[in-house]
Amino acid sequence: MKPEKPSYWYKQSGVVPYKSENGEIRILLVRTRKGKRWIFPKGIIEPGLTPEESAAKEAFEEAGVEGEIVKDYHVTYKYKKWSGICEVKLFLMKVEKVHSGWPEMFRERNWFAMAEFPKVLKKKKLVKIINDLVKFRQQ
Repeated sequence: MKPEKPSYWYKQSGVVPYKSENGEIRILLVRTRKGKRWIFPKGIIEPGLTPEESAAKEAFEEAGVEGEIVKDYHVTYKYKKWSGICEVKLFLMKVEKVHSGWPEMFRERNWFAMAEFPKVLKKKKLVKIINDLVKFRQQ
């Protein structure tokens, strides 16, 4: 039997990194640790950090990007992990800087057009969430 994780591990935050390129919105996704699927940067909300600060930290560590977290809107979703339910606060991040090196460079990263990313993101409920976030930002 695996030991239980600390309760704060089940509170997470992440970002949908985006940029505008030639008038088109592009979304940045990264590969999972094992490289099997595409995801967005997210992780445990670290003690002492706000969800936004923790999400920005994950964006740099996992994807090597920095930018402006859009604080006026976020979505929350849940998923199963570690024999429990994780709750994720997901924010938009307008990417302002892309680093050539970052802590988790073993993760592949790639920019996807709005029409492309639904084809590679396995969790279909997240496709709607991300589309809603981006549409909100464009208003």
